[in-house]
Amino acid sequence: MSGPPLRVLIVDDEPPIRKLLRMGLGTQGYEVIDATNGKTALDAMANKPDLVILDLGLPDMQGMDLLRRLRAQNEGVPIVVLSSRGDEAAKVAALDLGADDYVTKPFGMDELLARIRAALRHQLQVHGERPIFRVGDLAVDLVRRVVKVGDKEVRLSPKEYELLRVLVQHAGKVLTHKFLLRELWNDLTDSQYLRVYVRQLRQKIEEDPERPHYILTETGIGYRLRAPD
Repeated sequence: MSGPPLRVLIVDDEPPIRKLLRMGLGTQGYEVIDATNGKTALDAMANKPDLVILDLGLPDMQGMDLLRRLRAQNEGVPIVVLSSRGDEAAKVAALDLGADDYVTKPFGMDELLARIRAALRHQLQVHGERPIFRVGDLAVDLVRRVVKVGDKEVRLSPKEYELLRVLVQHAGKVLTHKFLLRELWNDLTDSQYLRVYVRQLRQKIEEDPERPHYILTETGIGYRLRAPD
């Protein structure tokens, strides 16, 4: 990494997890700050971390309350939640409260590092949106509203394009059904509409719509557009 190291705040009450994260992040050049509970996590925000890794199961505070307070203190800092396997409701709630991503325990270090890079890239995108987004053979020109797969231009309906634009603006981040419905249809709550448009969009941009490479399903939660490598 060039420049000063990026600072990561780890909020977890399990010493083995903190040790694993400290070692894994340290080898990648990140500076690590530890917090073992909600109070020390809130105090540690004074150090202005570049990213927060948050375990929701803390001894002194409800994880969702802490997430809400962290987000209130800093609207822009990426927050990656560590969650228990299969707890879809908690994942959806965390994402709707402003978490950027979640990683399920037990997790692989390579996967977590990839999610961290995607969350940091997403923050850069939000603050300086690039006019042309590229991942694999997919290119989206946000100024001219032109979508290409390889050299071939893809014709999208206005709603299909709006869906893709929202996914592009948050590439690498999990977007919940609720968030996407609110962005695209304001007061609509039936996620069946969303599934129809995702299916149509996949048929136009994916080589194999049944095994999508770009628009990934987060089962029971929402969708994620693959981030650039």
